[in-house]
Amino acid sequence: MDRKRIIIMGAAGRDFHNFNLLYRNRKEYEVVAFTATQIPDIDDRKYPARLAGKLYPRGIPIYPEHEIYSLIAGKKIDEVVFSYSDVSYSYVMSKASSINACGAHFKLVGGFPTMLKSTKPVIAVCAVRTGSGKSQTTRKVCEILKDMGLKAAVVRHPMPYGDLTKQICQRFASLKDLDRHDCTIEEREEYEPHIMRGQVVYAGVDYEVILRNAEKEADVVVWDGGNNDLPFFMPDLHITIVDPHRPGHERGYYPGETNLLLADVVVVNKIDTAPFEGIEAVRASIKQLNPAAIVVDAASPIHVDNPNLIRDRRVLVVEDGPTLTHGEMAYGAGVVAAQKYGARELVDPRPYTVASITETFKKYPAIGTLLPAMGYGKKQIKDLETTINRAKCDAVIIATPIDLNRIIKINKPTVRVGYDLQEIGIPNLSDVLGEFFGGAEESAKPRRKKATRRKSPRKMARA
Repeated sequence: MDRKRIIIMGAAGRDFHNFNLLYRNRKEYEVVAFTATQIPDIDDRKYPARLAGKLYPRGIPIYPEHEIYSLIAGKKIDEVVFSYSDVSYSYVMSKASSINACGAHFKLVGGFPTMLKSTKPVIAVCAVRTGSGKSQTTRKVCEILKDMGLKAAVVRHPMPYGDLTKQICQRFASLKDLDRHDCTIEEREEYEPHIMRGQVVYAGVDYEVILRNAEKEADVVVWDGGNNDLPFFMPDLHITIVDPHRPGHERGYYPGETNLLLADVVVVNKIDTAPFEGIEAVRASIKQLNPAAIVVDAASPIHVDNPNLIRDRRVLVVEDGPTLTHGEMAYGAGVVAAQKYGARELVDPRPYTVASITETFKKYPAIGTLLPAMGYGKKQIKDLETTINRAKCDAVIIATPIDLNRIIKINKPTVRVGYDLQEIGIPNLSDVLGEFFGGAEESAKPRRKKATRRKSPRKMARA
């Protein structure tokens, strides 16, 4: 039998998951290669044989994405499977056109075939764009579940940028676990806030293994999404966050619109800082695309540990990396804090950048006068430290979810900015989860009762 020859385009996450569920140990396919983008230093590696399965005793090579066109011709590729997220529709179709011009099929896989089924209730927290507010929403969901007497296990969208054989299934319950797993800044940003609240987090590469381990210690599995990707587990309750600071993005970025269409609950976040026109625009999108969804209004108010270090000072603002890079946000919580507490000036980091941080600004020139907290490896973390310490400023506003002082030495005063989800009015997430579990707050054994009164696109597809 001739095997269909496949390349999977990815960014060290969804690509590996799609392979594991759709192609591993299937003799009718030969996955010739992965290609990698978005994340530095993940190409020129291999998906190891231990994970790739018996059909790939030497593993599967990972190439830079820009080599894909020569790979299609040189390796006689039949089909290219697009497997990463948070990119515009024009970007996706440009890739499709180029790949079709090389003679290969271009494929977008369906969401449901890549969603594992759990023995426990699954609540998925997803978004239409990176930086919409998934993290604080997930924390809020976990807080409510705890108050209901339920134990949650958070499973985070993958960020396996190290030794993949050591990252098959990772469990994070303490700050020491972050060091033990040699976590990047991006990983720490997602795991540390949960750990500080006593919440266990799972992540890694093989989500079948991860899910079965999480089920052993939890009443409820909470999917904490990455970018605007779809959940890897079939959700019983699908929560999607929209961002009125970027109106229109909810229907122009892949696969964020799918999350909006599938949502049982839509959270309109940041309504305290977003313009009225943006709020109305995302509401119109919800009404048109998913009118039966429950809509929860929310804000993400900031809190600052030492505002006196901001007032009338020249400040360097360090924001969450992915939100500024492929998330395309022009500002975040750090800028809001600088404005609220009267900073004299936002210092432009670009004259002080070095090495990989300089390259980040070249790749994403729209970042402007903010410094993304890039740190995908020890060298880049060192480059970030050098950039911060070279900057001529009075103070550094740290607006990432972690305390950067734990992993780098900063030679200036620092101010930390935090933010949590604050619901406004009703319905709120407590109402939704109370209805979903049908009084589970009286019992540690949740009942699978749906919170919605409708047939969502997901339910109709399953039927």
